[in-house]
Amino acid sequence: MTNILIVLSAADKWTRADGSIYESGVWAQEFVDLDEAFVRAGFKVDLASPGGIVPTMDKRSLDPGTVGEKVADRMRAYLDKNAERVEKPLILADIRTADYDAIVVPGGHGPVEDLYRDPDMGRVLIEADKTGKVIAAVCHGPAALLAARDENGRWPFAGRKMTALSDEEEIEFGTAENAPWLLADTLRKQGAVFEQGPNWHAHVVKDGNLLTGQNPQSSAPLAEVVIAALR
Repeated sequence: MTNILIVLSAADKWTRADGSIYESGVWAQEFVDLDEAFVRAGFKVDLASPGGIVPTMDKRSLDPGTVGEKVADRMRAYLDKNAERVEKPLILADIRTADYDAIVVPGGHGPVEDLYRDPDMGRVLIEADKTGKVIAAVCHGPAALLAARDENGRWPFAGRKMTALSDEEEIEFGTAENAPWLLADTLRKQGAVFEQGPNWHAHVVKDGNLLTGQNPQSSAPLAEVVIAALR
């Protein structure tokens, strides 16, 4: 059986440049679109978070006024159905990368608070990349890639094609001002070959075993690309 690990941020906030707090977490659609597609494909899906902390779903991602009533209802129904799994994630530090065929990271602003500097996240990604396992991330999920450093302190994803929430989308969403750093800008500075599509349109980038999606609209297409890669 194909085994997938979805790593969820444990953060329930994003600390802003001035020290103020922006309530956040995991963007529900990005998790649900990925998890639902993998389970439907017959894969075994485990969830993990730093410290095994129960992930917080960003309230905005469940707000009909933000995502629409139909999407909000679908997210809530899926999360309720899978509450036992979501509320008992594995501890990221205990993960044996060899047990999985793919490592997948949904976004929300949570990853730019914790996963981008989490040493266990970095270890898992380094081990996965060295053995050619599928690595997939969407929206702010690619922030997790920043945690990876090889034995020489180098970033193994330099020179690789990828996408993530664009700086323009961050500005349009209203969260760029007072951000401690912007994800797309930071990935570029680290050496990523950053590619982006139109704002809020699905856009997926493939570079070998590295598969990334730009925004919430990209999570379902990314799931299909991951499934195809694993088959």
